[in-house]
Amino acid sequence: MSAQSARALFRRQLLAGGKRRVGTVERGQYRCFSCAVRQAQQQQTPPKPAQNGDGTTHFGFETVAEALKEQKVRGVFSSVASSYDTMNDLMSLGIHRLWKDHFVRNLNPGRNPLTSGPSEQKGWNILDIAGGTGDIAFRMLDHASTINNDAHTKVTVADINPDMLAEGRKRALETPYARSPRLNFIEANAEKLDMIPDNSIDLYTVAFGIRNFTHKEEAIREAYRVLKPGGVFAVLEFSKVTNGLFDAVYKRWSFSAIPLIGQLVAGDRDSYQYLVESIERFPSQTEFRDMIKDAGLLVPGQGWEDLTGGIAAIHKGVKPA
Repeated sequence: MSAQSARALFRRQLLAGGKRRVGTVERGQYRCFSCAVRQAQQQQTPPKPAQNGDGTTHFGFETVAEALKEQKVRGVFSSVASSYDTMNDLMSLGIHRLWKDHFVRNLNPGRNPLTSGPSEQKGWNILDIAGGTGDIAFRMLDHASTINNDAHTKVTVADINPDMLAEGRKRALETPYARSPRLNFIEANAEKLDMIPDNSIDLYTVAFGIRNFTHKEEAIREAYRVLKPGGVFAVLEFSKVTNGLFDAVYKRWSFSAIPLIGQLVAGDRDSYQYLVESIERFPSQTEFRDMIKDAGLLVPGQGWEDLTGGIAAIHKGVKPA
């Protein structure tokens, strides 16, 4: 089954769900749509997180030793590296490409030489974390070059997984940046960026990656350390759907269809099951905003922008000048 047919399947399910009325009879155990909604929400509520200090964390809905999570996440992304776009198509119904375009436009990377002062540094220094395939990095460089006429902005792509980095280097060969000093790939853990100096980064981005970190708070503190004063921390991540009925339909699709399609398309049900569960375990918009504030970053406005009803959200923080 292709990603296109998978999206078509979801849209048919969503349309069918939207036509139902409370009180109409459904097949199976539950007689009404509202009952099915409640059942879906109950079944997909994750177990309570492990207590702090016991050396365990969550891997999807599973509780594992902290030392084991990094290894297990590495295994998931090694498995999906070559089908990463297909995976995101399934998780977002293909809309992730529009979200990424909006994310980059909103950040407006690059320093336009026509509007910059002579004493200002040429270009931005961007760090894209968990960006192994280069999806965000290529967009950043394209935007800086074509929109801001900036030929100096550079992006360092950091990822903990060598298979994802290998995929990014391969894709870079199809861009103008493959052998350019403006693009660099490094293997690194976002929680310990010893190779990145303090106060050296203009823009730190992480797209669809931070939910897989073992210690998200430590990663955000590292982001604070490496950012220049006035530098921006920006996250694009799956989030919490804001409409109850749409949330129930989306969860039924996610937990029922996506792992099955992952098995059919990529031959890997378990990795796609984890990815669905990792979305459910990720903090809400307000909780994640507060984590950013607790790291010392200033949060503009409410702190986030919902995309497609909260399926995803953009979060930002600014390091005080």
